[in-house]
Amino acid sequence: MSELNLPVLDLSLLDEGPDAAARFRDDLRAATHDVGFFYLTGTGVGAELEARLLQAAKDFFALPEAEKLSIENVTSPHFRGYTRVGGERTQGRVDWREQIDIGPERAAITGGPGYNRLIGPNLWPGAQPELKDVVTEWHDHLTGVARKLLRAWALALGAEEQYFDRHFGDPQTLIKIVRYPGKDDPTPQQGVGAHKDSGVLTLLWVEPGKGGLQVERDGEWVDAPPVPGAFVVNIGELLEYATQGYLRATNHRVISPRFPDERISVPFFFNPALDARLPIIELPAELAAEARGVEDDPTNPIHATYGENALKSRLRAHPDVAERWHPDLLAARAAS
Repeated sequence: MSELNLPVLDLSLLDEGPDAAARFRDDLRAATHDVGFFYLTGTGVGAELEARLLQAAKDFFALPEAEKLSIENVTSPHFRGYTRVGGERTQGRVDWREQIDIGPERAAITGGPGYNRLIGPNLWPGAQPELKDVVTEWHDHLTGVARKLLRAWALALGAEEQYFDRHFGDPQTLIKIVRYPGKDDPTPQQGVGAHKDSGVLTLLWVEPGKGGLQVERDGEWVDAPPVPGAFVVNIGELLEYATQGYLRATNHRVISPRFPDERISVPFFFNPALDARLPIIELPAELAAEARGVEDDPTNPIHATYGENALKSRLRAHPDVAERWHPDLLAARAAS
């Protein structure tokens, strides 16, 4: 593993006694203080579930275009459903990918803060009922992994083990099933542009053998190829805020594969309830001394309330959905 550009952590160490668990927490804290990204093994996700998820993804993207467009996200005020190639943007530039976005299955609500508009039902393809079953199983397993990680993080940061559980409320999750089609342009294309995730924690599964993910380290882009049996894990802006920069959200991007190749990936975002505010963690003195402060980017402010971060991200990424369903929110942002 020495040739990898990111550290490798084994979650199963948390179940191998106090010493092994303490080593894992130390490595977890160091990885996310120094890099913000790491590989995670020992999650208990079996090869059979991975294979079913990959097949379901391939089957979805192989559906006739009319079937996919029947659940296109421009029909959802909650930013759910299918996004065609070129339908999402990062930093104003088109991302060369297609995807389906799946969040918590809830009834839509009216009124309240703008981020309440992110709450609502999913759009599922009628021609592929099995997709919902495998995504639900994936969601439930990764929710357990995420909770276990956050409890380890809390202890590693000098807080009580249930710190994040107490402040999360009903988690706001998001699963994206993404296909990056191959490009034959002479220069690399933007599969997804450089960005930081807006929440707390991301668990990324990548189709075996398919590269393209790059992470920014010390001002340089380094490759993060998939590792068999491992997830790529990174923290988001809200955890940077809660630790006042002791942990740092890191820029990352995806370069499109070369035609005729393609790449499937499935990021799972585990975040607090939309109305949750993560308070600033009172770090031990030796850790607080190494906190770098929240990165100041006037074009990308980090909000304490998760819903504000999530809404900011969705309005930017899907301007067509925003213009159709939320012109008042766009006008309010333009006036502020």
